[in-house]
Amino acid sequence: MADIKSFREIAMEKIAAIEEASEEEQLKWKYIPEGEKLAAVCLDNGKEIKSGIEKYDEKLRPFVLQGAEKVFISNINLPKNDILKENNEKAMNNLLFIKKDKKAVTDVFDKIKYIFEHYNTQGKQQKEQSYELLKNDFQNKVEQALAQKVGAGNNIELNIESLPQFQEEWSKVLVQIDSQYTNYLNEYKQNLKEIK
Repeated sequence: MADIKSFREIAMEKIAAIEEASEEEQLKWKYIPEGEKLAAVCLDNGKEIKSGIEKYDEKLRPFVLQGAEKVFISNINLPKNDILKENNEKAMNNLLFIKKDKKAVTDVFDKIKYIFEHYNTQGKQQKEQSYELLKNDFQNKVEQALAQKVGAGNNIELNIESLPQFQEEWSKVLVQIDSQYTNYLNEYKQNLKEIK
């Protein structure tokens, strides 16, 4: 029982650790979150980070940009709707400004754009086909189950698509289809993090 620390002792240790932190660590703690906030504002209002970064001293900018970069990369997602498409564009434009190696960033963006294009064409077709297959499969199973319980010849109209079981299975299929694209996207996002 003697080795259990009080809340006060734990707090004092944390304060001591903060005081021992280097100036660079202290700047990171303060300005990386500032960059995250700045990036969120850029994504919300469509402004470029270029205008917001200018208010920071040259010494602080790398930390602010580090936080912003993290937010921009995390906001590149499969273009499932117009809002996400717009967000992707804003995030990618701002990342291109932040990164020094523009060529490497552009190369990764080309791969990401290919994934998005494939997702919007082939992925869409795959979803439509999977939906129809699942719907027909459910329709057949429900009709067989009803025929066994009620008897053949009773035409009961059911909206298969509104059944919770159908919706649950469809959600699983969507996740499976999207995961193929998400895996590639995550790999490319990792590549972006490694580019200076």
